Amino acid sequence: MNEITIIGLGASDLDQLPLGIYKKLKTAEYLYVRTEQHPVLEELRAEGLSFTSFDAVYEQNDQFEGVYEEIVRQLLELAEEHSIMYAVPGHPLVAEQTVQLLIEAEKQGKIKIRIEGGQSFLDPIFGALRIDPIEGFQLLDGTSFKRDEVQMNAHVLIGQVYDAFSASEVKLTLMDKYPDDYEVTIVTAAGSSEESLTKVPLFELDRVMKLDNLTTLYVPPIHEKENRLKEWQTLRQIVAELRGPNGCPWDKEQTHTTLKKYAVEEVYELLQAIDEEDDDHIVEELGDVLLQVFLHAQIGEDNGYFSMEDVLNSIADKMIRRHPHVFGNVKADSTEEVLRNWQQIKSEESKGSGYSLLEGEMRADSSLLTSFNYQKKVAKVGFDWPDVSGAWEKFQEELDEWKVELAEGTKDSQVDELGDLLFTIVNLARFYNLSPEQAMIQANKKFKSRFQFIEECVKNGKGDFSHYTLEELDQYWKDAKKIEG
Repeated sequence: MNEITIIGLGASDLDQLPLGIYKKLKTAEYLYVRTEQHPVLEELRAEGLSFTSFDAVYEQNDQFEGVYEEIVRQLLELAEEHSIMYAVPGHPLVAEQTVQLLIEAEKQGKIKIRIEGGQSFLDPIFGALRIDPIEGFQLLDGTSFKRDEVQMNAHVLIGQVYDAFSASEVKLTLMDKYPDDYEVTIVTAAGSSEESLTKVPLFELDRVMKLDNLTTLYVPPIHEKENRLKEWQTLRQIVAELRGPNGCPWDKEQTHTTLKKYAVEEVYELLQAIDEEDDDHIVEELGDVLLQVFLHAQIGEDNGYFSMEDVLNSIADKMIRRHPHVFGNVKADSTEEVLRNWQQIKSEESKGSGYSLLEGEMRADSSLLTSFNYQKKVAKVGFDWPDVSGAWEKFQEELDEWKVELAEGTKDSQVDELGDLLFTIVNLARFYNLSPEQAMIQANKKFKSRFQFIEECVKNGKGDFSHYTLEELDQYWKDAKKIEG
């Protein structure tokens, strides 16, 4: 089997190239380079060295993934004829995707490779920037890195930013977390005679950045948590400090049980913000709900029972397991198929455990929501009216039975029949895709608003409710309705 020898061209010019690497390049019979845009190759060409580059592949592909795969495909074809040498910028094992693809091909038995030398661009960059990587640093690929990969308290180096488009994408991604005017450094040809460091505000990055194989973007760390509020770990740190030895007395006293009422309150406030279609308010209320999650996770960690990692693992595992049509090979082209698969997976998970379909659906703080959940669950297995007409007939039946008990029954029987009637109302709400819980929230809110209007009218009028007839108070109620529109 022929062999591909992979050579690193180093981070800058010919002066930093090891003598052994220089000799290998000079004597190579079949030399291919990922790109000829490198000072070492410019100088070697002047010395008469001949080579073939893959620069044309970049022009023929829109995505970098396609570029790398095509280069490797061609290299493997060339190696079928004879052993070849392949040269890449920097070190072959640092930020070089084509080499990783060749390593994978070797694992599959398609080719034999040898990796030799080449100075990584990291050493001269650390020297140019005067930073110690032990403090924590990230090396990210500018063609594919995501916002959530960036750690703001680390030294961030971003390579492979080849054109104005990718520079703009990098800028926009960073601006999701960093201030628009945050100062970053453009490092070019670190360690060579052409080395330059250019500091610019982030928003100007794609306007001034010189783009070539010797360019790296440096984003300095932010250590103050007040300036890293867009990161998950910052909120986690804040919550831990609130419950720490020098934290807040109230936060330190909280338990899962004492926080229950706040979780319910925050969800209701979020629902109200959603109804108001107020994005800023939704953001605020989502934050309050998220705080409850972090508090419970911190309590679990403080008590030694579980941590935020366990919470994340649990929900992530469930989402992957119950979405095989996304993360597996199951096909589901409609919402109905998705829900049917979801229920089937849940049933399989609970087999042999004595699990009831209704288990986990009770809501201690809301009997309305509990009945709604129960009915929704049993409907999924066919225990339901074929259409809403059956639900209306059941409602009328329960209403008549309640009237009978009100006339002839005991308090217990009257309460029992009232419960049956309310249960049928919840069922009707489900058929019409309405939330009974939300309906009562809105009804209570509306009642409160209207009655407060009556109170204001009484206060500004005769001063006391006893001085008004029911008809007069009812007129105020009607006035409040008119004001609401």
